[in-house]
Amino acid sequence: MTLSRTSTDETAKNAKLPHRDWMLLPLLGLSTVVFLTSSMSLIANRMFLEWNPSVFNCMVLNDPSTGERGFPNCVTTGKMSESHLVEYRFNSSGYRAGMEFGPKAPGTYRIVMGGTSIALGLFVQREQTFAALLPVELSKQTGRKVELYNQGWGGVPRVFDLRFNEVLANNPDLILWILTPWDIQNASFLLPEPPQPSNKGSRLAKGWSIIKRCFSTQSFPDALSDILKSGFEFLSPGSTHMLRHYLYQSQSQYVKSYLIGEDDETGFLKVEPSMAWQSHLRQFDTYAADVEERARIAGVPLVAVLVPNHAQAAMISMGQWPAGYDPYKLDNELRSVITNHGGTYIDLLPSFRTIPNPERGYFPVDPHLNADGHSILSKLLAKELTSGAVPALRADARPQLAPEQGR
Repeated sequence: MTLSRTSTDETAKNAKLPHRDWMLLPLLGLSTVVFLTSSMSLIANRMFLEWNPSVFNCMVLNDPSTGERGFPNCVTTGKMSESHLVEYRFNSSGYRAGMEFGPKAPGTYRIVMGGTSIALGLFVQREQTFAALLPVELSKQTGRKVELYNQGWGGVPRVFDLRFNEVLANNPDLILWILTPWDIQNASFLLPEPPQPSNKGSRLAKGWSIIKRCFSTQSFPDALSDILKSGFEFLSPGSTHMLRHYLYQSQSQYVKSYLIGEDDETGFLKVEPSMAWQSHLRQFDTYAADVEERARIAGVPLVAVLVPNHAQAAMISMGQWPAGYDPYKLDNELRSVITNHGGTYIDLLPSFRTIPNPERGYFPVDPHLNADGHSILSKLLAKELTSGAVPALRADARPQLAPEQGR
């Protein structure tokens, strides 16, 4: 027994790690974490590279008499982390229209379109935007020449109203107003606020604080979603974007993450909107009333349409959403505003119920439409515009052009 106990003690003593190993193992673990994090950062920054200059180099952002507008004849390229390199070419009037504005040719039906970044086609090549695709589709379905003057950008309701004379000056047969939830949230927006300085020195501390808070109060999937929503403060922007990009491939995960956001961003989806969102809607009503009255006096029909945002489209496609939310709420409110002032409202949202995974038409992280989304939007708009909403564009209103006439 004594021999056995002595042998056991010696074995235990020999099994103890040297003091040097107690120092090396944590260093090895830390080195591994640093290596993996750095490798992920390098890969992510390469995969989700951002390229400047951007479209804002062609924008006037400090003129309160006009709001945001484009520089005439400006050309620039830009790439955000999820897009290809995109060229932005503005005409002599300062719009990304793909053509110069001029007198209307006989027999041409001219649409003048207003809106913000969705109408502009931000992060998408112009020929892939719905602004370029829609007139081609309408010409095909109606048998008449249809052209679209894209005056989108900086066209939040206040600026659209402020510069509405430019719309009327182009002698439109129809005014198409593209709206998004962001436009209603920023109905009174005029010029961007100066950028606020960031406290980069506390990035690691802020990130660790977010991680502790999330995992101490939530399940693992919800905590991870909340951390990603907060931006993974301790990682590079590319790493954060890569993690979000793949996590947000899931409809339900994207919606859950989006609804964590502040009320000013998500409030339009709530059954009972906050006082702030009620104020946004009242502001929109004021600008819409003025725009529609001026269109009526000019004798030009105005058609408005809401393009749903990423989360809204996903909720409609899934056919379910958390209690207290309604993805159709803003759509119904805008319809009332537009029709009460004499305009025409096109309702696209029900169509998203029949489109499998319509959120694939959006960049996974950035809220804008990608090229597929613009193609979907073009088809939906063409269908609605030719189905009777606009009598002059009914598909059966005019005979089809003979082949030699259509050349």
